[in-house]
Amino acid sequence: MKLSIAVSEPDAKFSALALKGEFEDTFRAASGAGFDGAELHVRNPATVDAGRVSKLLADFGLVAPAIGTGRAFGEDGLCFSSPDEKTRREAVERIKSHIDFAAGFGAIVIIGLIVGKNPVTPESERWATECLAECAGRAERRGVKLAVEPINRYETSFIITVEDCLRFLDKVGSPACGVLLDTFHMNIEEASIENSIRLAGSRAAHVHIADSNRRHPGAGHIDFRSIVEALYGIGYDGFLSAEIFPLPDPETAAVNTVEHMKKILAW
Repeated sequence: MKLSIAVSEPDAKFSALALKGEFEDTFRAASGAGFDGAELHVRNPATVDAGRVSKLLADFGLVAPAIGTGRAFGEDGLCFSSPDEKTRREAVERIKSHIDFAAGFGAIVIIGLIVGKNPVTPESERWATECLAECAGRAERRGVKLAVEPINRYETSFIITVEDCLRFLDKVGSPACGVLLDTFHMNIEEASIENSIRLAGSRAAHVHIADSNRRHPGAGHIDFRSIVEALYGIGYDGFLSAEIFPLPDPETAAVNTVEHMKKILAW
């Protein structure tokens, strides 16, 4: 397993992005801290020069394992389960653009809050399922994996646990869709993080790491050694991507993540 960290352009509103700034600066910080990759949180791929980003990644010896899409929900209000058909349509088209963008990097596309915060009803679940299924069709054609993220009850009422996510993916019915395991959310919602990892099994597509307080691993009470052992047990060999608060400051958060996790991965 390798390590990456979530990065974004400086105007991102989401607080659990330790490295915000121009890509050249965030890539330099990620590389300097010892990360192997930079997870790109992109609001709208149409505004990003993919060629320049690719070159900068190569310059700093990084890859982009995943593309975050949360800004499309958080800042533009796009949502698969919205009762407004126009909003759903725009959400699908935006995610398709993320898929096309990701294909150029060989990256996964993260599907999180864009599924929605709306109460789960037969109608909202049908809308979300139909939207994701359409996006998954595009992903299959482009050879891109979609990682759907269970998110804790305080942030959504839709997909909260790994079990919820697997049921939802069964309804979508696409091999392009897998589960994103996020240790921060799992610490709140799962009776056992390790058992939920085993439940996801081969459908685990990507992993976010953050401690119980959403700070860097080692700053809270989550047992990351046990989590890594469970991930090895299901054959997961992808990235562990830090989606963390920039505390006590961005650079220290990044360095502390690498120091804590590399000790565990080398054990």
